[in-house]
Amino acid sequence: MKPLSTSVPVQSVVAARLPTADFADAYEVRNPDPGLSALALWLRTMAGTPWWVDRAMDLRNAVVKRLGLKDLGRLGGVDFNQPATQYRVGDRVGVFHLQHLAEHEVVMADSDRHLDVQVSLCKTGADRVVVSTVVHVHNLLGRLYMLPVAPVHRLIVPSMLAQLDKRF
Repeated sequence: MKPLSTSVPVQSVVAARLPTADFADAYEVRNPDPGLSALALWLRTMAGTPWWVDRAMDLRNAVVKRLGLKDLGRLGGVDFNQPATQYRVGDRVGVFHLQHLAEHEVVMADSDRHLDVQVSLCKTGADRVVVSTVVHVHNLLGRLYMLPVAPVHRLIVPSMLAQLDKRF
């Protein structure tokens, strides 16, 4: 299943932040299991994090620590033994904190002094899933940070979504 570039769904919680965003993108795939909650689909997506993504996160963490930014850990660093039903808003899920939790959409977020990131997985209709990312940059460091991150991000999200239906 090849992810397609699309628009952030209008019904998504993150859509309201688009007018002031410095970066935004969205990718759509077929929903391999419409019976799963948005968070369960998110966890399934994280379970398929390619090895090279976690190595890229290791490199990112080593570089940004020298700039005084936080080490996020690995994107795939999620406790896969914890069921989706046990997570609550505010809980850490891998590199993100759970910001919004509903059956049809989950929003993960991370904030630092240089930028705010929100990532949404939104079930749109019975058979589609859209992962959207919205970033607000606060300063020059954030702008410099996004120069290499934006193109890599456009590789990471589609590669993870392409594996979504291969994980059951």
